[in-house]
Amino acid sequence: MVSDRSKKSKKLFLGRHLMLKKEYADKLLSGEKKTTIRLGIVNVKYPEVIIHSGGRPVAKARITYRNVKKVRELTDEDARLDGFPDKRTLIRELKRVYGRVTPDDYVTIIGLEVIQRFDEPVDEYPYGGLTPVDLARIALRYLKEELSSEEKDILLELTRAGSIRLAAISLYGSIHKRWRIRRALRRAYKLLVEKGVLTR
Repeated sequence: MVSDRSKKSKKLFLGRHLMLKKEYADKLLSGEKKTTIRLGIVNVKYPEVIIHSGGRPVAKARITYRNVKKVRELTDEDARLDGFPDKRTLIRELKRVYGRVTPDDYVTIIGLEVIQRFDEPVDEYPYGGLTPVDLARIALRYLKEELSSEEKDILLELTRAGSIRLAAISLYGSIHKRWRIRRALRRAYKLLVEKGVLTR
Protein backbone atom coordinates (compact mmCIF):
# COMPACT_ATOMS: atom_id res chain seq x y z
CA MET A 1 0.00 0.00 0.00
CA VAL A 2 1.27 3.49 -0.93
CA SER A 3 1.62 5.90 1.99
CA ASP A 4 0.27 9.46 1.95
CA ARG A 5 3.86 10.71 2.12
CA SER A 6 4.93 8.89 -1.06
CA LYS A 7 1.82 10.10 -2.89
CA LYS A 8 2.71 13.69 -2.01
CA SER A 9 6.33 13.37 -3.12
CA LYS A 10 5.82 11.43 -6.35
CA LYS A 11 5.99 13.29 -9.65
CA LEU A 12 2.67 14.21 -11.19
CA PHE A 13 1.79 15.48 -14.65
CA LEU A 14 -0.59 18.13 -15.96
CA GLY A 15 -1.81 17.18 -19.42
CA ARG A 16 -4.20 18.99 -21.75
CA HIS A 17 -7.06 19.29 -19.23
CA LEU A 18 -7.18 21.08 -15.87
CA MET A 19 -10.11 20.57 -13.50
CA LEU A 20 -11.14 23.44 -11.20
CA LYS A 21 -13.97 23.73 -8.71
CA LYS A 22 -16.60 26.27 -9.81
CA GLU A 23 -15.56 28.90 -7.27
CA TYR A 24 -11.96 28.72 -8.50
CA ALA A 25 -12.95 28.72 -12.18
CA ASP A 26 -15.11 31.81 -11.60
CA LYS A 27 -12.15 33.58 -9.97
CA LEU A 28 -9.90 32.58 -12.86
CA LEU A 29 -12.38 33.89 -15.43
CA SER A 30 -12.80 37.16 -13.53
CA GLY A 31 -9.02 37.65 -13.33
CA GLU A 32 -8.92 37.39 -9.53
CA LYS A 33 -7.06 34.06 -9.74
CA LYS A 34 -3.89 33.83 -11.81
CA THR A 35 -2.41 30.55 -10.57
CA THR A 36 -3.37 27.12 -9.39
CA ILE A 37 -1.39 25.56 -6.56
CA ARG A 38 -1.22 21.77 -6.54
CA LEU A 39 0.20 19.49 -3.87
CA GLY A 40 3.26 17.61 -5.10
CA ILE A 41 5.73 18.21 -7.90
CA VAL A 42 3.64 18.65 -11.03
CA ASN A 43 5.31 18.59 -14.43
CA VAL A 44 3.50 20.55 -17.13
CA LYS A 45 3.39 18.72 -20.45
CA TYR A 46 1.83 21.35 -22.75
CA PRO A 47 1.88 25.15 -23.04
CA GLU A 48 -1.93 25.40 -23.04
CA VAL A 49 -4.72 23.62 -21.16
CA ILE A 50 -8.48 23.41 -21.35
CA ILE A 51 -10.04 24.41 -18.04
CA HIS A 52 -13.01 22.30 -16.92
CA SER A 53 -15.47 23.12 -14.17
CA GLY A 54 -18.90 21.83 -13.25
CA GLY A 55 -18.70 18.98 -15.75
CA ARG A 56 -17.94 21.16 -18.78
CA PRO A 57 -15.09 23.06 -20.43
CA VAL A 58 -15.11 26.77 -19.54
CA ALA A 59 -11.90 28.23 -20.99
CA LYS A 60 -8.54 27.71 -22.59
CA ALA A 61 -5.50 28.98 -20.70
CA ARG A 62 -1.81 29.44 -21.40
CA ILE A 63 0.68 28.19 -18.81
CA THR A 64 2.78 31.25 -17.98
CA TYR A 65 5.16 29.66 -15.46
CA ARG A 66 5.73 26.76 -13.08
CA ASN A 67 7.40 27.07 -9.68
CA VAL A 68 7.99 24.35 -7.07
CA LYS A 69 8.20 25.29 -3.38
CA LYS A 70 7.73 23.74 0.00
CA VAL A 71 4.53 24.68 1.80
CA ARG A 72 6.52 26.64 4.39
CA GLU A 73 7.99 28.80 1.58
CA LEU A 74 4.59 29.98 0.32
CA THR A 75 3.98 33.71 0.66
CA ASP A 76 0.99 36.03 0.97
CA GLU A 77 1.67 37.04 -2.66
CA ASP A 78 1.41 33.38 -3.76
CA ALA A 79 -1.93 33.23 -1.94
CA ARG A 80 -3.24 36.43 -3.57
CA LEU A 81 -2.29 35.21 -7.04
CA ASP A 82 -4.26 32.03 -6.30
CA GLY A 83 -7.33 34.03 -5.24
CA PHE A 84 -6.88 33.89 -1.45
CA PRO A 85 -6.42 36.84 0.93
CA ASP A 86 -3.31 35.45 2.63
CA LYS A 87 -0.98 32.48 3.08
CA ARG A 88 -2.84 31.21 6.12
CA THR A 89 -6.15 30.95 4.23
CA LEU A 90 -4.40 29.27 1.30
CA ILE A 91 -2.81 26.61 3.53
CA ARG A 92 -6.14 26.00 5.26
CA GLU A 93 -7.72 25.39 1.82
CA LEU A 94 -4.87 23.08 0.77
CA LYS A 95 -5.51 21.02 3.92
CA ARG A 96 -9.24 20.95 3.18
CA VAL A 97 -8.64 19.70 -0.37
CA TYR A 98 -5.71 17.32 0.20
CA GLY A 99 -6.04 16.26 3.82
CA ARG A 100 -2.83 16.30 5.84
CA VAL A 101 -0.38 18.89 4.51
CA THR A 102 2.94 19.53 6.27
CA PRO A 103 5.36 22.48 5.96
CA ASP A 104 7.88 20.20 4.17
CA ASP A 105 5.45 18.99 1.49
CA TYR A 106 6.11 20.28 -2.02
CA VAL A 107 3.57 22.31 -3.95
CA THR A 108 3.65 23.39 -7.57
CA ILE A 109 2.48 26.88 -8.49
CA ILE A 110 1.23 26.99 -12.08
CA GLY A 111 0.64 30.41 -13.65
CA LEU A 112 -2.44 30.64 -15.86
CA GLU A 113 -3.52 33.21 -18.44
CA VAL A 114 -7.00 32.77 -19.90
CA ILE A 115 -6.70 33.13 -23.67
CA GLN A 116 -10.24 32.09 -24.58
CA ARG A 117 -13.47 31.88 -22.64
CA PHE A 118 -15.84 29.32 -24.08
CA ASP A 119 -18.87 31.43 -23.18
CA GLU A 120 -17.56 34.11 -25.58
CA PRO A 121 -17.53 32.53 -29.08
CA VAL A 122 -14.85 33.47 -31.59
CA ASP A 123 -16.48 34.07 -34.97
CA GLU A 124 -13.63 32.60 -37.00
CA TYR A 125 -14.35 29.10 -35.64
CA PRO A 126 -17.61 27.39 -36.64
CA TYR A 127 -17.79 25.13 -33.57
CA GLY A 128 -19.05 27.53 -30.92
CA GLY A 129 -15.77 29.42 -30.91
CA LEU A 130 -13.61 26.32 -30.45
CA THR A 131 -10.76 25.42 -32.74
CA PRO A 132 -11.21 22.04 -34.44
CA VAL A 133 -8.41 20.57 -32.29
CA ASP A 134 -9.92 21.85 -29.02
CA LEU A 135 -13.35 20.55 -30.03
CA ALA A 136 -11.82 17.14 -30.77
CA ARG A 137 -10.10 17.05 -27.36
CA ILE A 138 -13.32 17.96 -25.55
CA ALA A 139 -15.37 15.45 -27.56
CA LEU A 140 -12.91 12.64 -26.78
CA ARG A 141 -13.23 13.47 -23.09
CA TYR A 142 -17.03 13.81 -22.84
CA LEU A 143 -18.44 11.59 -25.63
CA LYS A 144 -16.77 8.24 -24.99
CA GLU A 145 -20.05 6.32 -25.39
CA GLU A 146 -21.64 8.45 -28.12
CA LEU A 147 -18.87 8.47 -30.73
CA SER A 148 -18.27 5.62 -33.15
CA SER A 149 -14.82 4.05 -33.21
CA GLU A 150 -14.20 5.69 -36.61
CA GLU A 151 -15.12 9.11 -35.20
CA LYS A 152 -12.84 8.55 -32.21
CA ASP A 153 -9.96 7.60 -34.53
CA ILE A 154 -10.56 10.71 -36.67
CA LEU A 155 -10.72 13.05 -33.69
CA LEU A 156 -7.70 11.47 -32.03
CA GLU A 157 -5.65 11.90 -35.20
CA LEU A 158 -6.81 15.51 -35.44
CA THR A 159 -5.49 16.16 -31.91
CA ARG A 160 -2.16 14.58 -32.88
CA ALA A 161 -1.81 16.27 -36.28
CA GLY A 162 -2.91 19.71 -35.10
CA SER A 163 -5.00 20.63 -38.15
CA ILE A 164 -7.77 19.24 -40.36
CA ARG A 165 -5.46 19.35 -43.37
CA LEU A 166 -2.64 17.38 -41.72
CA ALA A 167 -5.09 14.90 -40.18
CA ALA A 168 -6.63 14.25 -43.63
CA ILE A 169 -3.20 13.59 -45.12
CA SER A 170 -2.34 11.25 -42.25
CA LEU A 171 -5.65 9.38 -42.33
CA TYR A 172 -6.45 9.34 -46.08
CA GLY A 173 -3.23 10.20 -47.89
CA SER A 174 -4.49 13.53 -49.25
CA ILE A 175 -6.48 16.62 -48.28
CA HIS A 176 -9.46 15.62 -50.45
CA LYS A 177 -11.26 13.76 -47.68
CA ARG A 178 -11.20 16.63 -45.17
CA TRP A 179 -15.00 16.51 -45.34
CA ARG A 180 -14.93 13.31 -43.26
CA ILE A 181 -13.11 15.11 -40.47
CA ARG A 182 -15.46 18.10 -40.66
CA ARG A 183 -18.45 15.74 -40.56
CA ALA A 184 -17.10 14.08 -37.38
CA LEU A 185 -16.51 17.53 -35.84
CA ARG A 186 -20.04 18.74 -36.69
CA ARG A 187 -21.58 15.62 -35.13
CA ALA A 188 -19.35 15.91 -32.04
CA TYR A 189 -20.31 19.57 -31.63
CA LYS A 190 -24.03 18.75 -31.97
CA LEU A 191 -23.76 15.96 -29.36
CA LEU A 192 -21.81 18.17 -26.94
CA VAL A 193 -24.49 20.87 -27.21
CA GLU A 194 -27.31 18.32 -26.76
CA LYS A 195 -25.55 16.95 -23.68
CA GLY A 196 -25.16 20.45 -22.22
CA VAL A 197 -21.36 20.26 -22.20
CA LEU A 198 -21.17 23.20 -24.64
CA THR A 199 -23.57 26.04 -25.36
CA ARG A 200 -24.20 27.44 -28.82
